[in-house]
Amino acid sequence: MQGKLQLALISSFAIFLRCCITHHSHSGESKPPIYGDYEAQRHWQEITLNLPSNKWYINTTDNDLQYWGLDYPPLTAYHSLLLGHIATRIDPSFVKLHESRGLESAEHKHFMRLTVLIADILVYVPAIMYFVANLHLSSKSCRSTESNVFQFKKRDAVILTALIYPGLILIDHGHFQYNCISLGLFVAAATLVMQDSFILGSVLFVLALNYKQMELYHALPFFFFILGNYTPGKTKSRSRSIRMLTCISITVLSTFGITWMPFLKSKDLFFSTALRLFPLSRGVFEDKVANIWCAINVICKLRHIFTNAQLATICLATTTCAVLPSCIKLYLSPTKKTFVVSLINSALAFFLFSFQVHEKSILLAAVPVLLHFHNDPLPCFWFLIISHFSMLPLFIKDELYLAYLGTMVFYFFSVSCMWPDIFHNNKTNSLLNKDKSKGRIQQRYKKDKSLSNLLKYNKRTYLFIAFCGSMLGVSVLSIVSKFVEPPKKYPDLFPLLVSIYSCGHFLIFFAYFNYVQLFASRQETFANKTK
Repeated sequence: MQGKLQLALISSFAIFLRCCITHHSHSGESKPPIYGDYEAQRHWQEITLNLPSNKWYINTTDNDLQYWGLDYPPLTAYHSLLLGHIATRIDPSFVKLHESRGLESAEHKHFMRLTVLIADILVYVPAIMYFVANLHLSSKSCRSTESNVFQFKKRDAVILTALIYPGLILIDHGHFQYNCISLGLFVAAATLVMQDSFILGSVLFVLALNYKQMELYHALPFFFFILGNYTPGKTKSRSRSIRMLTCISITVLSTFGITWMPFLKSKDLFFSTALRLFPLSRGVFEDKVANIWCAINVICKLRHIFTNAQLATICLATTTCAVLPSCIKLYLSPTKKTFVVSLINSALAFFLFSFQVHEKSILLAAVPVLLHFHNDPLPCFWFLIISHFSMLPLFIKDELYLAYLGTMVFYFFSVSCMWPDIFHNNKTNSLLNKDKSKGRIQQRYKKDKSLSNLLKYNKRTYLFIAFCGSMLGVSVLSIVSKFVEPPKKYPDLFPLLVSIYSCGHFLIFFAYFNYVQLFASRQETFANKTK
């Protein structure tokens, strides 16, 4: 009973935090003629409600694709249609064709904010709780958070750490989007797959992918994890493996077919819809984003050297090379832990190297990091802080600076209190301790225990110094980006510095999490066998 009450309090607090953010500005507020993402979401409700489905992705006099044309998969369109029907019952002026553009009345804002909040409560919050409920947390590991200020058990700390992550809250409830739906479906799908419910997990992941095409960032780990578990010859029953892979394939194709059914009436309709989801004409990137191409563009103007098609090919080749080692390792060793780390590596590879990346896409890496947090708190905490910081230019543009600053400080101190040993109980030190069980290292450790303790202390010290230095850079750039006027010659100086600074961190994290998946897990397995 006490556990259920604590979960209720945690979820209530997470919802309250989201409600607080809704009182801030949103994307494009009072900024005609194009406004921002808030208007995009409202406009999609207007289009899907008033036009037949075969006109949703087609440029017509009633559907000007230059004015926030629908560019997400069909499930987003169906969601917009549902909200459009609800909106027209509340007030038809909310979604009246042509006449509702730029609507920002108080009543409409309440309606739109409430739709995101309800989606978050119905999809993302339960998905996180479902994932944590299926974690096998040992009693030994639970002791690591019993000394925290809030007296939380580890399970509660994991849930709250995930639910109050500020990046997703500010993007959905401040900037205004519905990432909580696709990410919630993704988390539920990952949990089901890790529980060997591959068919239902595949259905939910296909739905996530058909809500936002950026879920492609997670597609390869799902594919290789399932394939690694059911490759004929790797399991005892060859016929069972083939039967299961066939069932999963049919499930995936059927889910896609049902979702896309209204757009399969003709070849032209299908291709015009599909092309809207992958707009190569936008270029390799738009705004300043913390990926490798934006950083390289400072020195080498990519768009002046290569065509969009050439850049897309380069991005495809680079992303494939970056994600391949993680996928091969997952296929060879399809464990639950390597699956979650592979989701991080795949998402980071796509974010850093793929074509047309938005700054908000870092959320696709941040959510798997939240799922891995309990295994490796410090690197995950560090990554989450940087991921939130990387979107600072967007928050400043949307007049969400105070919300950004407040949630950043709150998250930093809340997580530090919930995980009091975060700076000395990390994976690196854990691996070092487990290595002592090996014969030679154990003998050396017995001979010179003080030297080993000194090395551990120095490693923690250097890591802590690096973390503090990183946070100092975040603090300085967070302040100057808002309050210091950039040189007239370089008006985008501070957004560019934020992007490059974040990109440098993401490259290091990408190398680290790949090391964890490719090498550290093997060391842990060996250490466990030698105990």
